[in-house]
Amino acid sequence: MHQNSAMKRDQSIELGDIDLLSVMATSVLVVNSALRVVTLNASAQTLFALSESKLKGRCLRDLFPQGLALEKAARRALSEERSFMERGIYLGMHLSEKVFVDCNVMPLWLEEGSPAIVLIEMTNVARHRNIQRDGQMLTQNYAASAFIQGLAHEIKNPLGGIRGAAQLLERELTSKSLAEYTQVIIGETDRLRLLVDRMLEPAGQLDIEEINIHEVLEHVRLIVDSEHGTQISILDDYDPSLPPIKADRDKLIQALLNIVRNAAQAVVSARGNITLKTRVQRKFTIGAKLHRLVLVIQIIDNGPGIDPELGTSIFYPLVTGRPEGTGLGLPTAQSLIQRQGGLVGFESEVGKTVFSVWLPLGELK
Repeated sequence: MHQNSAMKRDQSIELGDIDLLSVMATSVLVVNSALRVVTLNASAQTLFALSESKLKGRCLRDLFPQGLALEKAARRALSEERSFMERGIYLGMHLSEKVFVDCNVMPLWLEEGSPAIVLIEMTNVARHRNIQRDGQMLTQNYAASAFIQGLAHEIKNPLGGIRGAAQLLERELTSKSLAEYTQVIIGETDRLRLLVDRMLEPAGQLDIEEINIHEVLEHVRLIVDSEHGTQISILDDYDPSLPPIKADRDKLIQALLNIVRNAAQAVVSARGNITLKTRVQRKFTIGAKLHRLVLVIQIIDNGPGIDPELGTSIFYPLVTGRPEGTGLGLPTAQSLIQRQGGLVGFESEVGKTVFSVWLPLGELK
């Protein structure tokens, strides 16, 4: 069904108005009646991993040879002269991972007559789900951290009493063989005190300063190298153009050290590799806030991967996949990064695990 002339006039635009698309957070692609790209915004460039110069003037069929559904949607908008929503369109192109988008397809008129251009607004389905997942993960971590810190405070005082009572009992014992049992009590009490102290570590004021992220990563690499020697290889893939960031250096080191140590434990038996990677990412949402630019630090290892059963709870305190683990390293890292406005996430399969740390970044100069 065709729209009437009044509706067409309401939807008519000038090409110069398309500059307004640059401020939109969603990915927007504009094509003409020949289905060639007229313009696109920065978010679309990020989604396609291609610059505007490489996209303008190209046909949808050339850009998405395996994803003809987008071309069909644009043709439908032109022929039916109406807007509609198309869900789950697959973008088959050079991207390293499969990308599915929900599209709002809208024909626009430059003047009276047939539609001259089609505006395609795309939402990355996977990214949308990740934002929801990240929000749930942040909420879970806040709740779990609050619970575990409250519990740690309740446990700490009785432990002191148990240790003191064991020491008093040991002084009254006449048999050295019996004193061995009091030493077990004292030793286990001390171990639990250390565990409780680690639960309380994320607390404290932040000391924000300008830091060089690569200096921090090299410091972390030096520590882990000294712990494992030639048993593992730690490689780097840094973006040298990154500006300084504002963060708490000591807490950032502790968070990254916890993640890199976990990676080292995963690869040490096979003498595997860890790669420390830095990049800038545009238009990234942390919690409910959209950031124009963020720093992403990736810790990539070629270990056996994380047990899928632990995937939804790996940032909970005391959850671990290693018999000797305490289950506090990753929750502590998440808490320390969250307090600085960031987020920790991961993807894992056999042979490749990637932990990503996102931190807000100021404008690039």
